[in-house]
Amino acid sequence: MRSRNPVFSRRGFSRDNGYAGFNTAPQAGGPAVATQANPYAQPTGNPYAQNPYAQQDQQFGAPQAPATTGRMTIDDVIIRTASTLGLLIVTAALSWALLPVDEANIGRSYGIAIGAALIGMVLALVQSFKRKPSPALILTYAAFEGVFLGVISSAVDTHIASGAAMQAVLGTMAVFAGVLVAYKAGWIRVNRRFYGFVMAAALGFILLMAVNLLFAVIGGGDGLGFRSGPLGIVFGIVGIILGACFLALDFKQVEDGIAYGAPREEAWFAAFGLTLTLVWIYMEFLRLIAIFNSSD
Repeated sequence: MRSRNPVFSRRGFSRDNGYAGFNTAPQAGGPAVATQANPYAQPTGNPYAQNPYAQQDQQFGAPQAPATTGRMTIDDVIIRTASTLGLLIVTAALSWALLPVDEANIGRSYGIAIGAALIGMVLALVQSFKRKPSPALILTYAAFEGVFLGVISSAVDTHIASGAAMQAVLGTMAVFAGVLVAYKAGWIRVNRRFYGFVMAAALGFILLMAVNLLFAVIGGGDGLGFRSGPLGIVFGIVGIILGACFLALDFKQVEDGIAYGAPREEAWFAAFGLTLTLVWIYMEFLRLIAIFNSSD
């Protein structure tokens, strides 16, 4: 089980780079087949063959998590996601309080924030390419990301729009709740086509932002203007929509991981992917709020 996110390239919906999670039913027993492969099955055979209901599961095509212990549950995902986000929020609050963005300290605070963002990016990349989750690595990433978010949020809240951070938090929570309801109700169907569209759109979005950043570094200002003014509003909305799509992919990963009987440690991957996606949505909301208030 690999949670997708809009920033870092991951290795698909199964460990063999396949798409077993799309339009397939997990097999609780019997040999793995190409169209209904269990991404957690051992190369030597199906480790869940002892399930007495395997034949019924295969007949009705129902995803059945094995009854063995040490498998991921929704409680595991919730606890680890809460731990990761909780640490991020704590470090964000501490950096907000201890790294003021007034005239006397703004240079130091921004320097620490940029350093924390770079460290967080490196840690996220390292974890993204690891085959197994590292709780220490994920939590350390969350801590450094929190430092960055705390300083940036404080700067926007203090110098551009009072209350912007809380508005961005509420917007992020609303998107999360809306996508979760839509996904559970079946209004969002996560399949191969959906996955391909989202990944293509995200790649184009990231490339445009990279080009814009390059022009900003060379020529100053906002580069091509993709992150300010009317274009900034358009791209901010697109960014939030992309984040919502990646939330749907993350929910699909969690659902498939539980259905296939993923190891409990995979819940850390779910927490990591959800944290990355929520940070992405929060930053897009914060940017939109800053643009709207700057134009007043």
